[in-house]
Amino acid sequence: MNEIEIRIKQLREELEQHNHNYYVLSTPTISDKEFDEKMKELQMFEEQHPEYADPLSPTQRVGSDLSKEFEQIEHQYPMLSLGNTYSEGEIRDFYERTARTLNEPFEIVAELKYDGSSISLIYENGKLKHAITRGDGTRGDDVTANVKTIRSIPLKLHGSNYPQKFEIRGEILLPWPEFERLNKERAEQEEPLFTNPRNAASGTLKQQNPAIVAKRHLDAYLYYLLGESLPSDTHSGNLEAARSWGFKIPDVMRICNNIQDIFDYIKYWNIERKNLPVATDGIVLKVNSLRQQRFLGFTAKSPRWAISYKFQAEKAETRLNSVSYQVGRTGVVTPVANLEPVQLAGTTVKRASLHNADIIAELDLHIGDNVLVEKGGEIIPKIVGVNKDARSMLIGDKVIFISKCPVCGTPLIREEGEAAHYCPNEWECAPQIKGRIEHFVTRRAMNINIGPETVEDLYNAGYVRDAADLYNVKFAELMRLERWAEKSARNFLESLEESKKVPFERVLFALGIRFVGETVAKRLAFAFISCDNLEKATLEDLTAVGEVGERIAQSVVRYFSNEKNKNPVHRLKEYGLQMQISEELQTTRTDKLKEQTFVISGTFSLHSRDEYKSMIEQHGGKNSGSVSGKTNYLLAGDNMGPAKLEKARKLGIKIINETDFLKLLDNNGSD
Repeated sequence: MNEIEIRIKQLREELEQHNHNYYVLSTPTISDKEFDEKMKELQMFEEQHPEYADPLSPTQRVGSDLSKEFEQIEHQYPMLSLGNTYSEGEIRDFYERTARTLNEPFEIVAELKYDGSSISLIYENGKLKHAITRGDGTRGDDVTANVKTIRSIPLKLHGSNYPQKFEIRGEILLPWPEFERLNKERAEQEEPLFTNPRNAASGTLKQQNPAIVAKRHLDAYLYYLLGESLPSDTHSGNLEAARSWGFKIPDVMRICNNIQDIFDYIKYWNIERKNLPVATDGIVLKVNSLRQQRFLGFTAKSPRWAISYKFQAEKAETRLNSVSYQVGRTGVVTPVANLEPVQLAGTTVKRASLHNADIIAELDLHIGDNVLVEKGGEIIPKIVGVNKDARSMLIGDKVIFISKCPVCGTPLIREEGEAAHYCPNEWECAPQIKGRIEHFVTRRAMNINIGPETVEDLYNAGYVRDAADLYNVKFAELMRLERWAEKSARNFLESLEESKKVPFERVLFALGIRFVGETVAKRLAFAFISCDNLEKATLEDLTAVGEVGERIAQSVVRYFSNEKNKNPVHRLKEYGLQMQISEELQTTRTDKLKEQTFVISGTFSLHSRDEYKSMIEQHGGKNSGSVSGKTNYLLAGDNMGPAKLEKARKLGIKIINETDFLKLLDNNGSD
């Protein structure tokens, strides 16, 4: 083993230990800066020496942008669901039934029931081999590439006393702070919010891009060991052994010797769980002895040796004082219930979302009603019911969703198939104007150094009415505003200049065209090359671009058909913003694949799926998500879905691999 290989091995071992110290033990021994420096050193060595590549290296935790469709894997041990109860009486029945059946002393292990996405981790020879979702209980999706990004899950185990092959199960969780950050980010983009951390964790785990998964900082709590050669005959003993191998085992397990121990545990955690960093929704009780578990056996759906107790969702009753309406940057109008302040899950709740007109009608709300408020996912307040028995003759008016914009008075519109109402007066409605400018300056768009309060100041001073106005603001004007100092003014003007280097696809996203998010903006930018071309695009032109449906296409056409939109876009171009794909990228654009439609499926090693899609569009071809008679080629990678393959064969579509595709480009589109 040479010096380079020794150093790579040393860095990998050090980084895995530091990962474990930080994410599992919560006792870091080096600074973040030192950790990052070691990681960069390892990345450098691995790039320079690919012969020492290791799929379990700590560098793999950041996630690559290689996409893949998930392969289905059958569970060796079915992932059964547990019987649920909300009743302490049923817990007593379970305990007494277990005692009668066993007719000998037994222990019950009490644990918290975490509200996440179930996962099964398969280890062989101390290394993570597969991570499989619950699926239908018999088969699940192989999400190993995504799970590798979760730093609390060991890729290699500590010590040496673990079985040659075993399975450990648990929950993938999105911690509360990360859930709040993610929803705040989505709210800024006016994207639908995740209703609870469980949905957010599950959705993240199914992302096709592991790099996105890595950015969401998922965690994993593990609670069940299975295999042929386990170290202990007790459930608790096996979990303690797993802890020594490097797994994050929750430190909340308690061995109960009688029914009162169980009830004490329930009572304690019904309150204390609110202080945990992750969501919980109950407790799980399991017979501790594996021998006794085998004796008790299973029903068709669940084990007889375990049961879960679900905590009651915390609700509070309070008075509905009024309903107000908020207008977002795209004109969407959201109703908000203003409540008599009430304590709920440790916080004071004064407002709750009513979502849309359909929810209001379904609740049959009246001003003055006593309403039941619940925290969805324990964090987002929502009204779940009305105490109609408490209504009196003095109850106020029925709540009817407004018909006009609460700010500018314009009649609202509700398009067919949509739940939301929106204000179409986009250029004279103040919240929409300010909202578009706030979106334009965000980090993911133009990354201009101001926030919502500054946008409000600039708007109120009359300096800005659209994004282009930002580039005309003078230093002297800024110094006339309150809270502005010379340094902040210069930082703002410098960030404006720096934003002129932002590539066209991000400029297009920054314009805030309805339904055009980051991914769609990138697709459109590379398909049409310049904003001038995009302005002239027809519905047919737009829907020919991958991932652009009729709704998006109509929105783009509507946007550029309005002079009030085109004027600031043209001014942005005059101010020097990037309004076309760079010349470097343009020089490689050809018509080699003109009028050729491709469907891409599977996992690739030479380039990512997004890169292949870009190549196809760059050379005049079209991407499609489904195989049809119009498909010319199926670009097939490893582990692709069998349905697409079978349909392509039936339709006589050419099936090529990535080497064939690259040859196709070399041959100017000829087979």
